[in-house]
Amino acid sequence: MADALEPEQLETYFALMESVSMLHHAVEQQVREAGQLSYVQFQLLARLATAPTRQLTMTELADGVVYSRSGLTHQAGLLEKAGLIAREPSPDDQRATLVAITEAGLTRVSAILPGHIDVVQGQLFSPLSKQDQVALGELMTKVRDHMREQPPRSVSTRKRGS
Repeated sequence: MADALEPEQLETYFALMESVSMLHHAVEQQVREAGQLSYVQFQLLARLATAPTRQLTMTELADGVVYSRSGLTHQAGLLEKAGLIAREPSPDDQRATLVAITEAGLTRVSAILPGHIDVVQGQLFSPLSKQDQVALGELMTKVRDHMREQPPRSVSTRKRGS
């Protein structure tokens, strides 16, 4: 294993982390203002809204948003209490819970989406040419796929406190 990052790698790493932090902050702020949701709650609703059947299992949601099972259970409880999702046992797998977006959830996503798109366009894509956007997409897909070769967080074992 290498002892240190090369200067170019370090510069790239810092630029990526700073960019992601600034984009995340802008998106989080917009989602809170437009929909009174946290970013992870918006991610959950958006994933459900774009799923072919508008429902996923809790495990699929946790893996998709890279969130812990316990954290997802808490967030799903808040969304369910607000009437934005509904949970029920899976008829196909007694261990699984299905989560479906409600009409109220779809309405909330629709209210957030225009501003969300504006933030993403303005912060991420506007300084890039179409060619840059394609290249960025290809690079980030390659990195994401490499990272996804590891087991998802939702299935990793947790250590007990000492």
